[in-house]
Amino acid sequence: MKKLIIGTRGSELALWQANFTKDRLAEIGVEAELKIIKTQGDKILNLRLDKLEGKGFFTKELEEELLGGTIDIAVHSHKDLPTVHPAGLTIAAVSEREDPSELLLILKDCVDITQKLSLKTGAQVGTSSNRRKAQLLAMRPDLNIEDLRGNINTRVQKLRDENYDAIILARAGVHRIGLDVSDFHVEVIDPTEIVPAPAQGVLAIQIREDDRELHELLQSINDQDTADEIAVERKVLNLFDGGCHMPLGCYCKKEDGEYEVWTSKALSAEDFPNRLFFRVDNLEGLAEKIVAKFAEDRKLPAKVFISREVGEHNYFRRALENNHVEIEGRSLIRTFPIVNVLDPFYLKRVDWIFFSSRNGVEYFFKLNPVLPKDVKFGVVGRGSEDALRKFGHLADYVGESGDIPEVAEEFADLVKGEVVLFPRAQDSLLSIQKSLTEETKIIDLPIYETVIEEDVDHTYADVLIFTSPSNVDAYFADNLLDPGQQVIAIGSSTGKKFDEMGVTYILPYSPDEIGLAEAVFGIDIK
Repeated sequence: MKKLIIGTRGSELALWQANFTKDRLAEIGVEAELKIIKTQGDKILNLRLDKLEGKGFFTKELEEELLGGTIDIAVHSHKDLPTVHPAGLTIAAVSEREDPSELLLILKDCVDITQKLSLKTGAQVGTSSNRRKAQLLAMRPDLNIEDLRGNINTRVQKLRDENYDAIILARAGVHRIGLDVSDFHVEVIDPTEIVPAPAQGVLAIQIREDDRELHELLQSINDQDTADEIAVERKVLNLFDGGCHMPLGCYCKKEDGEYEVWTSKALSAEDFPNRLFFRVDNLEGLAEKIVAKFAEDRKLPAKVFISREVGEHNYFRRALENNHVEIEGRSLIRTFPIVNVLDPFYLKRVDWIFFSSRNGVEYFFKLNPVLPKDVKFGVVGRGSEDALRKFGHLADYVGESGDIPEVAEEFADLVKGEVVLFPRAQDSLLSIQKSLTEETKIIDLPIYETVIEEDVDHTYADVLIFTSPSNVDAYFADNLLDPGQQVIAIGSSTGKKFDEMGVTYILPYSPDEIGLAEAVFGIDIK
């Protein structure tokens, strides 16, 4: 085959992407060279992205040269592409997906680790993405979001110049160009927490539709698994008739033979986004199912009961109120300390402290522990992580999925041969402890007890959420489910209670406010 010409934008990241493709082609014996092309998005830097006319302002000029035959391949960041390709062009191959997480870079004097995302109150955060803005404000409504334009290096320099307190970028781009961001506090935001743009982290190799020979050749560098996953994400975007400015995040990944898909969509950058999580065994009709869940006329629960108090500014409360869903929040248990003074002996040789609940965190730090200098913290989920932050500590391990067997397996590998302290409830199931290897030393520390309320009142809510096995015991000691009532269980140990009772329930992906909001939004009321 003749020497190919790859069209690319001139930024450092675009050149990395083009050279990456050139190297992949060289691996299959195809020679290529680069041609740098300026796009409308590169030339107009004084306007917000959503104020530019039309779509494809980072891709249009590349596509015109491709159609004109002056280049053979155009390499794009897939998320920048319009969902409908120009006539005569096609995506012949996609790369394996780079990590689609977001990076929050924070000036070190603007850090407050006691708060979500480690940002001080009222921090000024730079981003040009409506999707990021909507999701950031949902998590931290006190933040001030300001427009940020330019390539990665330009954006980071604006932060160094202190034009912002923090900026948010795609982790993939920072990693690809090897950018040193060690002078900032760096928070990695998991794609299940802030849902990325459709096809974020994926490269698209675009060619002329009639170039059959090149299309066939490029199949050897095409990642089909990634192509299948992003096809769902891109179809969701297309069905919503949204461009890259729509406040829409969609992320699909295959895990243990099943597909997990997260979607976040807001009406505008200032509006609270609705969130949805699906786990399915095949992709057929999935995009259509996702979009149908966001239909304006879909019937949602009128009232949701949850077995704990829900604060006024809580994410879960605001998510439900956004959909005019009433919340009945009341705890069905009481907790009491059983340790009032902590013997320093427990902490002398501890490498890790693991918390399986918010109560465990709070009761432990009420004991004013003197911690070893290099101690690390593990938590079962993001709720416990947030509780740990309030005491000025960041978690070194977070069990993102909330699936206890999965968390136990991950944590067991991480702490093999070390000493782990478990501050816990007296009636804890010890699920994590039982999964640790023989080489790992366990220090067991019951610090509080749980007492079940008696004569618990019945609820007529459409959906009942139970936050612990003890709350299940308390409610069902005196009550039964009404016909049509649906159940959400936080955590697999709570779910096991319902398994024993023969009750069908929904298990959120993550046992926190975001996971709960996703679970409630996914329920259809007949």
